[in-house]
Amino acid sequence: QVQLVESGGGLVQAGGSLRLSCAASGSTFRTYAMGWFRQAPGKEREFVAAIHWSGGSTSYADSVKGRFTIPRDNAKNTVYLQMNSLKPDDSAVYYCAADAIPLRLEVPTTQEQFGSWGQGTQVVVSS
Repeated sequence: QVQLVESGGGLVQAGGSLRLSCAASGSTFRTYAMGWFRQAPGKEREFVAAIHWSGGSTSYADSVKGRFTIPRDNAKNTVYLQMNSLKPDDSAVYYCAADAIPLRLEVPTTQEQFGSWGQGTQVVVSS
């Protein structure tokens, strides 16, 4: 399994930006799709964004389309979540996840498709 460590969470005002980072261990990072999920208090964990192992395609939840992007840097074994135009509803613990299998054809978007998870990083957006 891949070890994942998130960073970059914090407190930001509505309308502001934040960039989360997820550093992965191992030499096979480039063969795994990566994703971000979030969980707000009292709610289920939900999909936010994912990127194909090739970096050639991405998928986003409707709630973040046009505001969030998920670039990856295979040379640094890192995937990011760039969050712009933040809203109070974006407040949650954000989790990085690695695909359960390498070289998946499609971009995974369900929790069941991911096999490794980070510990989470808290994001609070104040109004």
